[in-house]
Amino acid sequence: MHLDNIDFEVDSKTTKDALYSGREDITEFGNIITASRSLLSSKFANSRVEFVRRQVNVVAHTLAGEATFLASPTISFHIPNCIETVITNEML
Repeated sequence: MHLDNIDFEVDSKTTKDALYSGREDITEFGNIITASRSLLSSKFANSRVEFVRRQVNVVAHTLAGEATFLASPTISFHIPNCIETVITNEML
């Protein structure tokens, strides 16, 4: 998809901290973090991962839930129906 300069938001501070720490972790979680670091450095070099509290990030949480129903990557140019009411409520 050749995307660059992406801000990834996670609702797990442990995950965000693990991505940026230099510690080795031989657990399954550590293997996922190592693979994620590799992917971030090779495919998303100018991107970053930020921690956002789940309660504040309702839109991302809703989109992540809806993404499980999609068969392929999707780029939306309009507000998806699944989050339109959430965004409207946050604007009030």
